[in-house]
Amino acid sequence: MTAITIRRALLSVSDKTGIVDLGRALARHGVELVSTGGTAAALRDAGLAVRDISDLTGFPEMMDGRVKTLHPKVHGGLLAVRDDKAHVASMEEHGIGAIDLVVVNLYPFLQTVMKGADRPEIIENIDIGGPSMVRSAAKNHAFVTIVTDPADYDALVAEMDSSGGATMLDLRKRLAARAFAATATYDGMIASWFGFADQGEAFPETLPITLKRGASLRYGENPHQSAAFYTATGPHARGIGQARQVQGKELSYNNYNDADAALELVSEFHDAQPTVVIVKHANPCGVASAATIEQAYAEAFACDTVSAFGGIIALNRALDEATARAISGIFTEVVIAPDADEAALAIFAAKKNLRLLLTGDLPDPARTGLMAKSIAGGWLVQTRDNGAAPDLKVVTKRQPTEAELADCRFAWTVAKHVKSNAIVYAKDGATAGIGAGQMNRLESARIAAWKAKDAADKAGWATPRTIGSAVASDAFFPFADGLLAAVEAGATAVIQPGGSIRDDEVIAAADAAGLAMVFTGMRHFRH
Repeated sequence: MTAITIRRALLSVSDKTGIVDLGRALARHGVELVSTGGTAAALRDAGLAVRDISDLTGFPEMMDGRVKTLHPKVHGGLLAVRDDKAHVASMEEHGIGAIDLVVVNLYPFLQTVMKGADRPEIIENIDIGGPSMVRSAAKNHAFVTIVTDPADYDALVAEMDSSGGATMLDLRKRLAARAFAATATYDGMIASWFGFADQGEAFPETLPITLKRGASLRYGENPHQSAAFYTATGPHARGIGQARQVQGKELSYNNYNDADAALELVSEFHDAQPTVVIVKHANPCGVASAATIEQAYAEAFACDTVSAFGGIIALNRALDEATARAISGIFTEVVIAPDADEAALAIFAAKKNLRLLLTGDLPDPARTGLMAKSIAGGWLVQTRDNGAAPDLKVVTKRQPTEAELADCRFAWTVAKHVKSNAIVYAKDGATAGIGAGQMNRLESARIAAWKAKDAADKAGWATPRTIGSAVASDAFFPFADGLLAAVEAGATAVIQPGGSIRDDEVIAAADAAGLAMVFTGMRHFRH
């Protein structure tokens, strides 16, 4: 049977948004309303006739409300197969009435955790009866309609209005799917809290991952691939998914990926001078800090004017008119900033396809969390790379100057966000050349130096910025050849993790060249 007329509804909601309007709509169709606790009070206050759940079951709510719907007269009314003679006979024998509609949303477990409640309060906000009713109703969706989200109230009422108080199977199936997703998400959040927070496990035996689709995308990395964007259902840092898109086309799969890379890197400079990051294909191609955000953009752009075309730009300060005008000089896919002034918005408004994302704040680069990557047959899961270089160890005869040390730290911060093998030259708070994703470190050093020379030629500089620069390597130099390539490019200081069996050889080469070199004791592979 496709159309099921709703004659009795059970309403028990934690989030009471829209529940009174829904109750009125159901009453208009002659539906008997059965309810519990606060939901029943809210409906009665609105002048609606409501039957208490205890009247239906013959038992009072007990144990501080822990036991109220866990009863055969509730679950029998939900699970009975209405066209099965044996089920119908059981209902008649035991005085069980059919329940045609269940409207339930669950105790606010996540909100309770996030407000910093103590353990007893958190445990008390684990809903038992609610998920049981949801699952019973969803399983029997051939005869029962289940609604778990106030956003679905309008669809339910519209269907009843157009079908004489009935619902059709297509709607019930769709709502059942949403109901099982809701209970899976709820149980996943509880399991995560028990594993991570309560038991203190870094990697629980079972890792529940529940995501909610935020957007269906035109395609994936390539047009023949399908794609969607999902957001985490639990606590999460503000990021690209939570940014406000002011203008421009919808974000593509690659836009999301590249914008995330840009935002993660610029967030490293949350408390630094005005800083601009330019990213292309998830790798930074120019990064600079300066006295103004406009100057920082000019310095970052000068590092690689070719790769910046069609790139992603992230700022750690509000976008102003002068910077917006400068950015408008070339084709840019996405601009990300904490905010933007009216003049900047007006300039970008003329660039209809330019996507502008305002984050309000920047994510905390030191935040904890897990990162996951799917592989054939499973997932690789690791903690976020939130490591900052501890006290640096000078390993050469020459100590770095204060300026060299500052450039070392800057280059090291950028290198953390460059695909390995990563080499980054930096001078005066700006990248000079970036070598990314090569199969050996020597080639990355050479490519970065070549890009610096190319940038100098395009800008008309007398020498490339690598002259007198600091160079960062995301992992140790396995041989001296990569370091010697940096020497040839003009670097005077080096920052690297150390830890190679040939460290002595590399240190000797640095001393012979008069370099200052510091070890971090920490590497930043990024694959």
